[in-house]
Amino acid sequence: MVPEWQDAYMDYDYLKTLLKEIQRFKHRTKPQSAQTGLKRKMTLNRAFSGLTRRNYSHISSPHVSDVESQVIMVNSGSEGGRSETMFLRSSDEGGEYEVVYFKRLDDEFDKVVKFYKSKVEEVMKEAAVLDKQMDAFIAFRVKVENPDQVRRYFDYNAEMRSLATGVAASAAELSASTPSGARASRKVHMVAIDEEGSSTQGRLDDSSDENVEETKKSIQMTKIVETPRSSIKDLLNIPHPEEIQFNRKNLKKVEEQLKRAFIEFYQKLRLLKNFSFLNVLAFSKIMKKYDKITSRNASKSYMKMVENSYLDNSDGVTKLMDRVEATFIKHFSNSNRGKGMNILRPKVKIERHRITFSLGFMFGCTVALILTVFLITRARHLQNHPKRKQYMETMLPLYSFFGYLALHMFMYAANIYFWRRYRVNYAFIFGFKEGTELGYQEVFLLTFCVTVLATAAGLANLDMEMDPQTLDYKDITELVPLGLLMLLLGVLLCPLNIIYRSNRFFLLTCLFHCLCAPLYKVTLPDFFLGDQLTSQVQALRSLQFYICYYGRGDYKQRQNTCTDLATYKTFLFIVAALPYLGRLLQCLRRLYDERDIMQGLNGLKYFSTIVAVSMRTASTLSGTSRTTSWNILAWIASIIAAIASTYWDLVIDWGLLQKNSKNRWLRDKLLVPHKSVYFTAMVLNVLLRFVWMQMVMKVEIPSLNRQTVMAIVALLEIIRRGIWNFFRLENEHLNNVGKYRAFKSVPLPFNYDEDDSKDE
Repeated sequence: MVPEWQDAYMDYDYLKTLLKEIQRFKHRTKPQSAQTGLKRKMTLNRAFSGLTRRNYSHISSPHVSDVESQVIMVNSGSEGGRSETMFLRSSDEGGEYEVVYFKRLDDEFDKVVKFYKSKVEEVMKEAAVLDKQMDAFIAFRVKVENPDQVRRYFDYNAEMRSLATGVAASAAELSASTPSGARASRKVHMVAIDEEGSSTQGRLDDSSDENVEETKKSIQMTKIVETPRSSIKDLLNIPHPEEIQFNRKNLKKVEEQLKRAFIEFYQKLRLLKNFSFLNVLAFSKIMKKYDKITSRNASKSYMKMVENSYLDNSDGVTKLMDRVEATFIKHFSNSNRGKGMNILRPKVKIERHRITFSLGFMFGCTVALILTVFLITRARHLQNHPKRKQYMETMLPLYSFFGYLALHMFMYAANIYFWRRYRVNYAFIFGFKEGTELGYQEVFLLTFCVTVLATAAGLANLDMEMDPQTLDYKDITELVPLGLLMLLLGVLLCPLNIIYRSNRFFLLTCLFHCLCAPLYKVTLPDFFLGDQLTSQVQALRSLQFYICYYGRGDYKQRQNTCTDLATYKTFLFIVAALPYLGRLLQCLRRLYDERDIMQGLNGLKYFSTIVAVSMRTASTLSGTSRTTSWNILAWIASIIAAIASTYWDLVIDWGLLQKNSKNRWLRDKLLVPHKSVYFTAMVLNVLLRFVWMQMVMKVEIPSLNRQTVMAIVALLEIIRRGIWNFFRLENEHLNNVGKYRAFKSVPLPFNYDEDDSKDE
């Protein structure tokens, strides 16, 4: 099933409950002997249930037809009408149960057919658009590759064009019965072709030069805001060049865009075909179950109606798939069918045993190393070492960065596990290339790899001894954290096709969009990553500490002099506010693009958080006094920001706290069956939102260093963000389900400036 179309499929479970009611009634009313006879009859009926649905139409015996007509009479209705099944034995004992069953069965069938028709009409319109895009593309290619020999090559071009227009030919063939379909077929002037691709309506006339020039004048390149430069031009209303540049660079760009459009269109057709097959199979199975329970023979008559309906008898989608394959292979894979079909067909992700083995191995290493750190700390009595405070103030900020990173990855892996369990289509929502999205096992593996490297590096820095003469630590030992950080950055930026390159580049692209927030159109992956960065403020401050600690040479004496610098303190404000500023700019860009006032309110929420974080930082740097003006301002700003953020999380992002919904104080549709999970998540979100208040209260825990308390608070914020991730994406998935939105829109390279009335 397509998760976003789940409401459009036949509700098999509901119909099965109706059949169970019929079965329970028969068990209550029939004697034991009748039940025994029924079992033998059911067994006999079951022996013939292996006939495929395609063979139902071949049964033409008058006697069989008469027997079936005594059970049900099926009326498929006129075009666009409702199907009606009349149960002819309603006077039998318990017949009212079967009447209800067939009424609900007809309702489900009408729902499926109506949805299928609407989707078929949509793809037919898209086929007509793609047909015109191919006309323009072929003319563009001829103009670029043969600018001085257009007339000589146009006959060859006509053959290619006939293949392109063949994509929409089947659209006209199938949808001519509908007004919209007939209008589309008239508008695009399609050319019918036979199996070999030759035109059945003749070639174009000798004025091929004029045709190419006419096509050139009737189209223009689509203006897509893709770069900061084009965004600035669009904001300042700087006119773009109207003349199409016929060069190979633009030709390649157009070809790539059309290629992506054809791949996405083919996936739509494939899912539509599977939708038809699954629903026909479901009707077949539920009718066989009905025959088995009631000992009747009604499935053949009903399935004959299903086969003759629009759902199963329409082969327009199949023909259209053949046309798309032929066009794609001809134009985008140099007539190499194997190569073309490998691109068109979805990539099946192969589960590999080495991932499972490596995950278990790295998890074992993680446990062993953590146990080793604990034992060495106890054996050397490092918890009572006189240099313990100095160690915590220097080493903890360095290694806590890897802890924040590992925990965030762990929460993301857990999110993926539960998204898959509850059928949240996270790969589509994030826009991953099909077949490249990471599963929870892969993310867990990367998490434990980072944990093993960080823990092993930490063991190298547990030695607190130094040279008694120079009072210096070993440089090579102190450079281990920096080396590990460089290693992770090197892997992230590695251009080689190793360690999930497509996912790494996807992350880098989204990260670059976050850094250049107002210069790119904001998509869900961009602002989703922006929200993750707002929960990693302490990690960003750790990176700031790396620069100062190794840049000033403090690592040689293992001391922290950075906190005394005015510049360092200034950057504490900037680094803390930077993620929230990025989200604020994203909200402003969405407000400009979408004209949605809610984005402006969301921007105010992030602005209040910037103020609160700045006030808290100022309060922390001002000293331990609780009566200063900074403390009062930090209290007020933090309470306002926490309340606003909590309300936005629960009501807007999660879609909860709706008192008039079917699930009181939740939402109408829930993926998790246990409502207590949602109430627990809401309570945890509120508590973890306000945990940052301890920084304002400046609570001192004698057994814990100040750096340790800040690290614990940061870890709790990452856990809160992980919980938020699941419910945020669940709400997004349900919105897609409500709109039946299962495909991403692909921009087309050409715009047509036409007056529709001319074609009518």
